[in-house]
Amino acid sequence: MAESVELTVGGRTVRVTNPGKVYFPERGFTKLDLARYYLAVGEGALRALRDRPTTLERYPDGVDGESFFQKRAPKNLPEWIPTGRISFPSGRHADEICPTETAAVVWAANLGSLTFHPWPVRRGDTEHPDELRIDLDPQPGTDYEDAVRAAQELRELLDGLGLRGWPKTSGGRGLHVFVPIAPEWTFTQVRRSAIAIARELERRDPERVTTKWWKEERGRKIFVDYNQTARDRTIASAYSVRPRPHAPVSAPLRWEEVPDARPRDFDLATMPVRYRELGDVHADMDEHAFRLESALDLATRDEQEHGLGDLPYPPEHPKVAGEPKRVQPSRAKK
Repeated sequence: MAESVELTVGGRTVRVTNPGKVYFPERGFTKLDLARYYLAVGEGALRALRDRPTTLERYPDGVDGESFFQKRAPKNLPEWIPTGRISFPSGRHADEICPTETAAVVWAANLGSLTFHPWPVRRGDTEHPDELRIDLDPQPGTDYEDAVRAAQELRELLDGLGLRGWPKTSGGRGLHVFVPIAPEWTFTQVRRSAIAIARELERRDPERVTTKWWKEERGRKIFVDYNQTARDRTIASAYSVRPRPHAPVSAPLRWEEVPDARPRDFDLATMPVRYRELGDVHADMDEHAFRLESALDLATRDEQEHGLGDLPYPPEHPKVAGEPKRVQPSRAKK
């Protein structure tokens, strides 16, 4: 194969170097296949990334090679790809790419970017999230079907709070549910809302759902990872290819599809077919911006009526006033 191939993406030409390099040996998918995939689902992928500071999960030699997360924009970034400055919990900052056109997604794919990890903010205001992201994470002994049950209960819970979520597969065994919100609340307030929702979901199905941060306490349940709403935590975007041998993708779903869908149904080969037939099933997401007062009221009731305060942050975050000890329970007993 040629040393490079040029793809026309919108009004731009994006060069794919070493197009024949195999990225997924099990399926035989090459770098060019990856670039063409992102071209095929381009508008949907861009909808999930548009104007968002985005970390690139890069596999320059394919899924069997070494990988790294690139938070800062590459030095060879084209001038037509803007950046947004984000601040980490450490106080440091970085300028990350903020795709504004499909060509930027294909350009990043040429760098070996399989998965895109956008922040829940836009570059115009990086301190106020415009998405509440809920991660339903199956623990050992559970699977996608268990995540489906939790998601269906979550849908009813969100509806009762005047909220609406858009579900997608994680690309693994779990499910993500994104709620578009007005960018009026801080990361701390959005996380507080996520904790309140997670606790209410746990109350409704305590045998199947948990908010326990420590793995040794979770059991065979679905963990609602509330810390995915903490600053500097991101979730793989819709249509992102995941670094697994069979090249699965994070697939946007309609709620009626959730019970019968299976994560392995959606991969680098099948998603373009689905996209041609259905388009982006989350296309209307940006038309909505829900409010968090009801979720924050729920958090206040948890404190006043149940004595439930904050939960542990990820280890890289500075200690927060009122946060429980970050000590593994089995060690704390010793």
